[in-house]
Amino acid sequence: MSTAPADIPTAIRETKARLRAQIGDVAGAFARAEAAVRAEVDEIVAQRGRGEEVWPVVRFADVAAGTVPADLVEAVRRRGCAVVKGTFPRVRAEQWDAELVSYLDRNDFAGTYRYLDDGVFGGLAASRPSIFPIYWSRPQMQAREDDNMVAVRGFLNSFWKHESEGRVWFDPTRDTAYPDRVRRREPGSDSSGLSAHTDSGSIERWLLPAYQNVFRHVFRGDPDAYDPWDGAYRTDVHEYESTVMCSAFRTFQGWTALSDMAPTEGVLHVVPIPSAMAYLLLRALQDDVADDDLCGAANGQALPINERWHPALMPALTPIPAVEPGDTVWWHGDMIHSVGAVKDQQGWGNVMYIPASPYCEKNAAYAAECGQAFIKGISPADFAPEDYEIDWAGRPMADDLSATGRAQLGLES
Repeated sequence: MSTAPADIPTAIRETKARLRAQIGDVAGAFARAEAAVRAEVDEIVAQRGRGEEVWPVVRFADVAAGTVPADLVEAVRRRGCAVVKGTFPRVRAEQWDAELVSYLDRNDFAGTYRYLDDGVFGGLAASRPSIFPIYWSRPQMQAREDDNMVAVRGFLNSFWKHESEGRVWFDPTRDTAYPDRVRRREPGSDSSGLSAHTDSGSIERWLLPAYQNVFRHVFRGDPDAYDPWDGAYRTDVHEYESTVMCSAFRTFQGWTALSDMAPTEGVLHVVPIPSAMAYLLLRALQDDVADDDLCGAANGQALPINERWHPALMPALTPIPAVEPGDTVWWHGDMIHSVGAVKDQQGWGNVMYIPASPYCEKNAAYAAECGQAFIKGISPADFAPEDYEIDWAGRPMADDLSATGRAQLGLES
C-alpha cells in the first residue's frame, strides 16, 4: 500500500499542472478520446435498440474445449465483459446457495450481524447493501478452487498482455485467491441500487507514479495508443491505504450466480468500453474542472462517474443478460459499473464475488496474508475487521481444501 499525500488538494494541483504541461494540447487529446467514446456509445445504444445482446455470452463448454468462436473472443476484447454460461452445473450452484443459508443460520448470523457503513461508496447513490461480510464458507472455498473456475480465469487472463516493456508482469496460467463476500437479496426487496463508479483507485489514477506509467500514453497526449489490455506497470500499483483499497491486481472482477436473475432485477450494469479510462483521465484535466478537483474523485471512496462530468458515457450503461445459477459474470478491472434499482424484486438475487487475480509477486503476497486470515477465520485485510467466522461451526479448514485451493492462498510449502 501507499500513503496518501498529507495535503491532497495541493498534490492534485501540482500533478494536474505537470500532466497538462506534459500533454501539451490537453483539449485536443480529450477531444480525440471523447470522439472515440461517443462512437462506441452510439454503437452500443444502436445494438440495444435492435434487440441485440451487448454483453458477450460464452459457453463454458467452449472455454473448456478451447473452442470459443473467434467472433466471441473479439467481442469480449472489445466490450471488456462476459457472461460464461454453465461455469458450474445449476444443481451444484443451488446446493451451494442452500449450504450458505445453512451456514448463516446455524451460526445465527442474522442475530449477530451489525451493518457497518465503511464509507467505500461515500458520495454514490446507494441503498443499504445486502452484501454480507462472509469469506470462508465451504461453497466459497469450493468455487474458488474448482477446476472450472480456474479454466475460466485462465481464459480471461489470456486477453491481457502479460509481458511488455521488457518485463513479465504476471503469470496468466496461475491463480491466486482474492477472497471476497457474498450478496443475498431477498424476494420483495426494494433497492435504489448503486450509482456508476470504478474500483481500484480514485485519485491514485492521476497521482501515483505507477498509475502514471500504466496510463503513460494518455498522459503523453496520445489516448489512441492506450491499450486497456496491457498489464504493464499494473502490478507495481499500490493504492492509498483506505477502505476502498484493493491489494491485488484483478484482470477481471467477477461473481458467480446462485439464483436466477433477470436484467430488470437490480443487477450489474457496465459501460462496456474498456478504453473509456482515457476519457475519464483527460476529462479531469480540462479547464472547466477546478485545479484541486478530479471530477469529484476523493481519497478512500470509489471513483464516481456521473452525468455532470461524464455525460458521453452514461447512455452506454447496459445490464447483464438473464443469468442462471452456475453462470459467472465478469468485467474488466477498470470497467465503469453500477447496480440497477429494483422494486419488489422477484426471486432471490444471490451471488458469490470471485474475481480473476493472476499470479504475480503483489497478488501472491496478499493471497498469503489471506491464507493466514482463513486459518484464523478473520476478515481479509482489504475488508473491515468484522471477523464473524472465527468460531463458526462448519467453517472449512486447510485440510478441506484441494491442492489448488491451498496454493491459491499461499498455504503450500
